[in-house]
Amino acid sequence: MITCLIPAHNEEQRVATAIASIKNQVDRVIVVADNCADGTVEVARAHGAEVFETSGNTLKKAGALNQALELLLPQSDPRDFFFMLDADSEVNATFVSQALSMFRDPNVGAVGGIFYGEEGAGLIGQFQRNEFYRYANEVAYRRYRAMVVTGTAGMFRGRVLAQVVAGRRNGLLPRTKDPLAVGVFDTAALTEDNELTLAIKTLGFECVSPPGCHVKTEVMPTWKALWRQRYRWMRGAIENLTSYGFTKVTRKYWTQQASLFVGAIALGLYWLYFLCVLLLGQLAISWWLLLMIVFIAERVYTVRKAGWRGMSIAAVIYPEIAYDMVILATFIWAGIGAVFGRKQDWHHVAWPVDAVASAQASRTPNGAN
Repeated sequence: MITCLIPAHNEEQRVATAIASIKNQVDRVIVVADNCADGTVEVARAHGAEVFETSGNTLKKAGALNQALELLLPQSDPRDFFFMLDADSEVNATFVSQALSMFRDPNVGAVGGIFYGEEGAGLIGQFQRNEFYRYANEVAYRRYRAMVVTGTAGMFRGRVLAQVVAGRRNGLLPRTKDPLAVGVFDTAALTEDNELTLAIKTLGFECVSPPGCHVKTEVMPTWKALWRQRYRWMRGAIENLTSYGFTKVTRKYWTQQASLFVGAIALGLYWLYFLCVLLLGQLAISWWLLLMIVFIAERVYTVRKAGWRGMSIAAVIYPEIAYDMVILATFIWAGIGAVFGRKQDWHHVAWPVDAVASAQASRTPNGAN
């Protein structure tokens, strides 16, 4: 049996689309309504989903899912699967069938979606869509091995999730900061999807994101929302790695964090140098210029699926460089926050009704193409 859990906090405007994208691919769809003060429950039921309402949950998305899984896992067959789908996301029609083909390999413990950004949010939205297209290229380059089973959409073996719970209790996995909340998800983690991926890999299973498993998700509508999202992602990743230490599983993650910092600094210095040369009027045909042409061509080519808007922004170069510098700044600030233990929490992006309607109108019936 395949059960889909959709955690939702005040998602009455979006949850119907998520349900529609997955309900014909699984056996059960359960919306995990967490402290909802709107019509999420009624909308979910009207669109054919079951509803599980959390009780006294103060541990956000991870706590809500843990409450549902605490009831469902003991009743499940070891051969069952659980699909986690965010209420603001939708999957394509081949996601589950493609995932099941990957699960023929007994070493695969989880299948994550390759995510793309939905339309809207102007220039900042296009920056994110371009970024997501490039990330999809990186996943393909790694032969679809997933660095993170994204929390937007992922499918898991039930027996693997049960082993994660057992691993937290018996010390095979790092203990959560909240010993009273031992479950599938670490409720103390800022990036619970990244932490769960590390847990699954530490237990000896593989995580993949194959072609054919696509998820379309929201993009941040403002710079403030983007900063908060990326700070949480990067701060959470750093804290997850600190918790797991330097192991065979985590060493490539540590290398990724280091290369992200060094690469971004090098890129920023190069383009600062090039801009200074250009402004001083000393630009000549040289290997620097040739390198720039190759770089621009690569940037444009890797976002070709984003259409002319995405390619145009990539060709101009400097707007995306500025965007990359903002992302780098969140990484540096997240590292400082982790060192000094600054408090960081989840946040919920509140979209205006007209913005939600516009985003939904731009979607295809089967989700991401």
